[in-house]
Amino acid sequence: MTRVWKWNRPVTVREVLEDLQQERSIAYTTVMTVLDNLHQKGWVRREAEGRAYRYEAVSTRAAYAAALMNDAWSQSDNPAAALVAFFGMMSDEQRQALRDAVRIVQGPETREAPEAREPRQQEPAQQEAAEPRQEENPGSAEGALGR
Repeated sequence: MTRVWKWNRPVTVREVLEDLQQERSIAYTTVMTVLDNLHQKGWVRREAEGRAYRYEAVSTRAAYAAALMNDAWSQSDNPAAALVAFFGMMSDEQRQALRDAVRIVQGPETREAPEAREPRQQEPAQQEAAEPRQEENPGSAEGALGR
């Protein structure tokens, strides 16, 4: 799939084979079998071109990654804890990309600058929850939840 996504256009077995052979020795029939398996699984569609097929990805790599993340998250018995653990593994750049993605999904009404918004009044319980807590073991998963 990496090779099919890389070109972002319909590809032949021969094209994929030649690209792979730059890195390692591989048989034409191996590439043909893998692409046929991907077609049978619904990952690629194919169109006949002479005696060969041209294969094209059914979805983008980003959509595939999103489906994997959604599947893993939906199988968790504690989705909130799974998200906290996942966010804890992210780099600063990944967290910024996540913030950008949330802004895109939320739409234009939430994109105005924070300083342009009126401050919301918080209930006393919300103020207390928003204040940083000192954890006994800041390296634990429970400590990460309080941050």
